[in-house]
Amino acid sequence: MSQAKDHNNTALMEKIVSLCKRRGIIFQSSEIYGGLNGFWDYGPLGAELKRNLRDAWWRTMTREREDVVGLDATIIMHPSIWKASGHVDTFCDMMVDCKTCKGRFRADHIGGISCPQKPSKCVADCAGEKTEPRPFNLMFQTYVGPIISEENVAYLRPETAQAIFAQYKNVLDSSRVKVPFGICQIGKAFRNEITPRNYTFRSREFEQMELEFFIKPDEAIEIIHGVVAQWSEGADISEPRANWGWEMWHRYWVEERTRFYESIGLTRDHLDYHWQTPDELAHYARACVDILFKFPFGTEELEGIAARGDFDLSQHSDFVGKYQDFFDEELKAAAAKLTDEEKQVLMTKKLAEAEEKTRKLAAKDQREASEDEITGAKAKMQTWCERLFKGFYIPHVIEPSAGLDRLALAILCAAFQEEEKEDINGKKEMRTYLRFHPRVAPTKIGIYPLLKNKPELVAKAREVYRMLKSDLNCFYDETAAIGRRYARQDEVGTPFGVTIDFETLGENAPELLDTVTVRERDSGAQSRVPLSELRAFLLARMQ
Repeated sequence: MSQAKDHNNTALMEKIVSLCKRRGIIFQSSEIYGGLNGFWDYGPLGAELKRNLRDAWWRTMTREREDVVGLDATIIMHPSIWKASGHVDTFCDMMVDCKTCKGRFRADHIGGISCPQKPSKCVADCAGEKTEPRPFNLMFQTYVGPIISEENVAYLRPETAQAIFAQYKNVLDSSRVKVPFGICQIGKAFRNEITPRNYTFRSREFEQMELEFFIKPDEAIEIIHGVVAQWSEGADISEPRANWGWEMWHRYWVEERTRFYESIGLTRDHLDYHWQTPDELAHYARACVDILFKFPFGTEELEGIAARGDFDLSQHSDFVGKYQDFFDEELKAAAAKLTDEEKQVLMTKKLAEAEEKTRKLAAKDQREASEDEITGAKAKMQTWCERLFKGFYIPHVIEPSAGLDRLALAILCAAFQEEEKEDINGKKEMRTYLRFHPRVAPTKIGIYPLLKNKPELVAKAREVYRMLKSDLNCFYDETAAIGRRYARQDEVGTPFGVTIDFETLGENAPELLDTVTVRERDSGAQSRVPLSELRAFLLARMQ
């Protein structure tokens, strides 16, 4: 059983953190200057781990699909993008200060975390007087150009998604894609967290892997196909269907993302799911599920998969004064067959929905919607319906959004293993190793000459290293006893070891000439493999 299931296991987390520093996986940023809270550097093995995870996600999202393309956008974008998305006005946490210890905390954490300076002063029911909660915008602010002024204010992006929405039309016009299709991106994002915590889990600089998958609105599906496929328990979501509405697409992507995690070593036993309630959902979202991982410090979010409606593209359409829409020839042809009565039924339904939504949004602000607001919403909806009947719509979006740093931490926690073993002298010792899936392991192969003082063994080992290194990240090691070398690579999760011994040279057993010993990390099992078959043998076991 994986130790990652042991919740709130501080001792386990401390072991993982210690291993990460000792073996060059993760370091605290600026450590020689005392560190910078909420920022982390990835060492040689950590950089390889992140690259492998990044490549696995990208390959799954783009190379293995026909309906997703990629984007690599800038970190700093036009500030109006963040105004349109709501980040400038609403991307805030409520913050409080402790007048006793001078600690600063998120208001929703004040009952559950300790003060970094005086732990006894800032826990639940602490005696220290707190300030009133006040909003704190999480975006990092900077300036573009030589003059520091309000008109030159810009922001480090707090998410990668908005760049996709801002470039949606360019991608649509230049890539010969059509709805449904997706645009994905991997990149840095920045949030000025009040209280970064749980190692790399909540950081101020992090990397996101996001997909915006654009789909037809349900109304278009109904006009084209006569019916929208409805979700029910046991429904087949293995392959997309033309009559899927947003709910089927949402369920599909939850399952797709779960299968991805399984493919890199996170089983369903490691995961949990939180389906947000209507009270938890953003006002524009129809549904959102959080895929959770059972970290040693508790079960926390690994990825969110949201059905965001057409909110983002509509917002940008309003701000730039130009529809970010899609012309659907199939929809236009189907809508032309509708009677005036059928069109009126749909329009009446949508106008009622617009009024209800406007009243609900006003109610959240503890007020009544004005007649002008309702009239404006209805007028906007009427225009939407008229354009729909002509074949135009703003696509709706399903958004799987994952954190690369959180994923790397989850992989480390799931892989961490300890077991007691006896050495050759019968002495018991605790063996620590990382059970990485071969697809994501930082180093794939350890290559060892049995003895370093035998030039012919070293020469053959170097030959094997050169043969494999272009396809597989290899580590050459000739120091210490062979068992110690195995243990060192086991500790960092290297799945296979290749030993060049005297049999490789044809000594003692001529029939074993040009064969090597391949050792498997988890079981310790060993196989003799001809050098001519070694590359193919190992590559087949990397999937």
